[in-house]
Amino acid sequence: MAAPVEFPDAVDVVRTYLQAALDAAGLGVRVVTRVPTSRPASFVRIERVGGSRIDRITDRPRLDFECWGPDEGAVADLVKVARALVFAIPGWRGVAAYDVVDVGGPNSSPDPESGQERASFAVEVSLRGKALAAP
Repeated sequence: MAAPVEFPDAVDVVRTYLQAALDAAGLGVRVVTRVPTSRPASFVRIERVGGSRIDRITDRPRLDFECWGPDEGAVADLVKVARALVFAIPGWRGVAAYDVVDVGGPNSSPDPESGQERASFAVEVSLRGKALAAP
């Protein structure tokens, strides 16, 4: 019998990667999983909205990204950079992400409650699992 396989938390893996990549680019934009109560001028929100296990060792979660900013230009710039960085995740520091597929290109979707500018995009990321350690 094959050992059970566990998968990394996709949102945590991609959030950690994207935060480090944005910091390295000198952008100083927070990457979060929930809209902050006190919203900064710009930030990126990531949420897992589905996806499925492809085979015994591959999980392919769908992740939605919302890029927020003070105006349309800032949001357009942020979404271009964030999206490019997400597609560069395969091979990052040994993370088990080995494929990124576009499932929803950038689209404008200002927040209906606050009116703040926002754009979103969606990807599926293939993540490799690992065998659970024996108890």
